[in-house]
Amino acid sequence: MGKETERIVNAERVEDLIAVFGSFDENVRRIEDALSVRIINRGTDLKVTGDEEMVDKAVRTLEGLLSIAARGETIDEQRVRYLITLVSEGNEDQISQIARDVVCITAKGKPIKAKTVGQQTYMKAIQKNTVTIGVGPAGTGKTYLAVAAAVSAFRERTVNRIILTRPAVEAGERLGFLPGDLQNKVDPYLRPLYDALYDMLGAETFQKYQERGSIEVAPLAYMRGRTLDDSFIILDEAQNTTREQMKMFLTRLGFGSKIVITGDVTQIDLPDDKVSGLKDAIRVLGGVEDIAICKLTSADVVRHALVQKIINAYEKAAEKPKVSKPSNHFQGKYQRKR
Repeated sequence: MGKETERIVNAERVEDLIAVFGSFDENVRRIEDALSVRIINRGTDLKVTGDEEMVDKAVRTLEGLLSIAARGETIDEQRVRYLITLVSEGNEDQISQIARDVVCITAKGKPIKAKTVGQQTYMKAIQKNTVTIGVGPAGTGKTYLAVAAAVSAFRERTVNRIILTRPAVEAGERLGFLPGDLQNKVDPYLRPLYDALYDMLGAETFQKYQERGSIEVAPLAYMRGRTLDDSFIILDEAQNTTREQMKMFLTRLGFGSKIVITGDVTQIDLPDDKVSGLKDAIRVLGGVEDIAICKLTSADVVRHALVQKIINAYEKAAEKPKVSKPSNHFQGKYQRKR
C-alpha cells in the first residue's frame, strides 16, 4: 500500500456534479467501492482521500465523468464501470473519442451512440467497409448498433432497403412444435430484430415500410437465389449458419449494398458434425480488402453489470485444463506400497 493522500477535483458547473453523483450518489459510491477511496463533496469541489495510487485513479475517473457530463451525455452504471476499467488500464484518453458521433436517433428522440471503444471501432468499420463481421458475447450491442447503422443509411437514402435475416436453428426447441404457418414459426427467431427496428422507427413507421417492401425481416433460407442491390443487409446469429449457408449469403451481395454479419462463436447450436459458417468466414476472409472483422469482448458489454461477470466466469471455466486421472499403473503401485 502507498501512503495516504488527498486530492481536489473541481467541477465548473453544479449541473455536471449532479450528473456525476447520480441518484442517491450511486456513481460516487461505485468509484469509492472499486478503488477503496473516500470522496467528499464541498461546493463544486470533490475531495478524494485514500491510497496515493488509488486516489490518482479516482481523480482521473471523476475528471473523465465530468467531461462526459459537460458534453451533455447521460452517466449510468455502465459508463462509470467502463471508465474505471479504462483508467485502471491507463486508457482514459480514449473516453474523449467515445460518444462523439450519433449513429441514429430512435423514434422517441434518443440518440444511439457507441458506448465503448470496441463499439466505436465496430461502427467505424461498418461505415468504411462493404462487409463487416462483428463477433462478441451477448450484450455487446452487435445487433442493435448494426440495426441503428442500417436505419441511419436508410434515412440518408444511401440504401433503398433494409434486410434483416437469421438462420432458423433451434436452440434446444423444434420449429414443428410452434403454432401457425411458416411465418409464425420463424417470427420468434426474428423477434430481437423486430424489437430493435420498433425502437428505431416506431411500430407504425416500421409497419408502413414493411408493407412497402422497404424493410424485410426474413429467415436466411429466403435469401437463396436473390441478388440484393442498394440494400443494407444484416445477418444475425451467424454462428448458427453452416459453411454453405454463409457462402450463399455472402454471394447475394449486390451493387451499392452493405453487409453486417453478427454472432457469438461461444453459442453455436449446430450439430457437432457441422462447421460454423461464422468461424469459417473469420478464418477465410481475414485480410480480404473491404471486409472488416471486429471482435468485441466482455469489456464492451452494455447490459447489467452481472452479464459481464457471467461472461468472464464462463470464459475462465473454458480455459481451465481438464485434470487427468492417474493411470492404473501408478494406482497399482500406490496400493501395493500400502
